[in-house]
Amino acid sequence: MKIFCVANQKGGVGKTTTTINLAAGLAAVGQRVLLVDLDPQGNATMGSGIDKRTLELSVYDVLLASATVAECRASTPWAEQGKTAGYDVLGANRELAGAEIELVNLDQRELRLRHALQAVAQDYDFILIDCPPSLSLLTLNGLCAAHGVLVPMQCEYFALEGLSDLVNSIKQVHANLNRDLKIIGLLRVMYDPRITLQQQVSEQLKAHFGDKVFNTIIPRNVRLAEAPSYGKPGLVFDPSAKGSQAFLGFAQELVERAPTM
Repeated sequence: MKIFCVANQKGGVGKTTTTINLAAGLAAVGQRVLLVDLDPQGNATMGSGIDKRTLELSVYDVLLASATVAECRASTPWAEQGKTAGYDVLGANRELAGAEIELVNLDQRELRLRHALQAVAQDYDFILIDCPPSLSLLTLNGLCAAHGVLVPMQCEYFALEGLSDLVNSIKQVHANLNRDLKIIGLLRVMYDPRITLQQQVSEQLKAHFGDKVFNTIIPRNVRLAEAPSYGKPGLVFDPSAKGSQAFLGFAQELVERAPTM
């Protein structure tokens, strides 16, 4: 079982889109998947077809140890319709914003998610954690629970600056809190091959990070952007779309790489 954080300290780079579509892609290739939404905005929860406003139990309850992961998780609604890309979700809503303050005074505050996930480790092949863009106590819980970090990034100049900040944060967490933590790989997202700068940044990434850069590239795709408003990943909303097929390919690449990680 592998636990991966999807993280990038730069906002608007497609972290949540990556988490949702990777979860669906992994489920479609036969993996058992849990998606953990650690962002108080709850976008990964809504994008998985689960209404955050009606959640009785959420990741907030798990972090405060008032409920277990098994009690709080929910299945994506299309799994009941016999579609293969179904996965489980540990959802989030606005309550989670208050968890930051409440966690401050608790013992082992940065390890609470890690301990909670150990109870369901046998139920899944992959656990994906969608982190907020800031390096908060919530993100720290995600990084301490994970074996590695998947970094979605656009091939733009400012993305490279954000990446150096993230690498430094990961080094600090590795040194002080989680010796297992490392960058698993960089995923190039929202890619448009017609833009020369994106080609140049993509080549720079390959030159600097080598095989840490995944072979799969996720293209800029309208259908992927539309899917969350229907509460579905692209793979369920429009399986034939270029973006959906790219995420299916990425899921297969991740499964193949997983044993060596």
